Amino acid sequence: MYILIESHIPFIRGLAESAGHKVDYLNPEEFTPERVKDADALIVRTRTRCDAALLEGSKVRTIATATIGTDHIDLDYCRQNGIQVHNAPGCNAPAVAQYVLSVIGRFKPDCRCLGIVGVGHVGSIVKKWADANGIKTLMCDPPRALAEGSENYVSLEVIAKNCDVITFHVPLDNSTRHIINKDFLELTSDDSLIINAARGAVADTAALLATDRSLAIDCWEGEPAINRRLLEKALVATPHIAGYSLEGKQRATAMALRAIDPSIELPLPTFAESPTLASIIGSYDPVRDSLRLKQSPETFEKQRNTYDYRSEPR
Repeated sequence: MYILIESHIPFIRGLAESAGHKVDYLNPEEFTPERVKDADALIVRTRTRCDAALLEGSKVRTIATATIGTDHIDLDYCRQNGIQVHNAPGCNAPAVAQYVLSVIGRFKPDCRCLGIVGVGHVGSIVKKWADANGIKTLMCDPPRALAEGSENYVSLEVIAKNCDVITFHVPLDNSTRHIINKDFLELTSDDSLIINAARGAVADTAALLATDRSLAIDCWEGEPAINRRLLEKALVATPHIAGYSLEGKQRATAMALRAIDPSIELPLPTFAESPTLASIIGSYDPVRDSLRLKQSPETFEKQRNTYDYRSEPR
């Protein structure tokens, strides 16, 4: 099998080759129709857009993304053309929870109520760790409420009115685009802290610029060309690295390789069930990453690609 692998994916070099596959490593911008046409499989990240413009006329039949999200892949096109798509669900969920609880522990240790919008892999761990540390939580997840019953879930309006920290962990689709908007922010309390570690377009940049709420932003509209005014305004501003733990990257790489060739066996690191807030804070300081980005925003992509992966709390 001929596999093209995005060069910035960590811990992956040599593994597919050892299983007998032909492999080339490309930077995201090097994934062109000419390079892709003879490949059987691709292993990518979010910077590689996989759609008809890239894939039409190619031999590609499998795409694995070493990420949770798939909004960089045209799933309808792939489905219609017999291309299997695999992502890495939950791979970086503990790392994003680490990010969220580290921000809360540093800037809102007296949190009255944490609102979790989107309770999938990430949101579920955020809730579990918050519960373990005595932090009251409310959950908003309309698809889960529809499937499971609404007794454990509340509306986004209730979250806005009752929570002084609100963290978002939703996929990006038509129902979540700009869910953090002017109307939502006006419902929140003056001392609210809003955390976006989901997708950049979940938040309306104009609305964020106009609000006086505290902001912790890891995902940005238009990244890597992020809004410099919003960068300066944010309490915490990081270059889309909330999920960048050592263990999370190991999980993502293992899951992507297994999707291409199930014979490639790599262990999936476990994560802490109920770490203390002190251990979470001690395991990661988002302020350092924030200061680095604020000092050098033009290197957003370089900071992301050369990030020194942190360890998750134990």
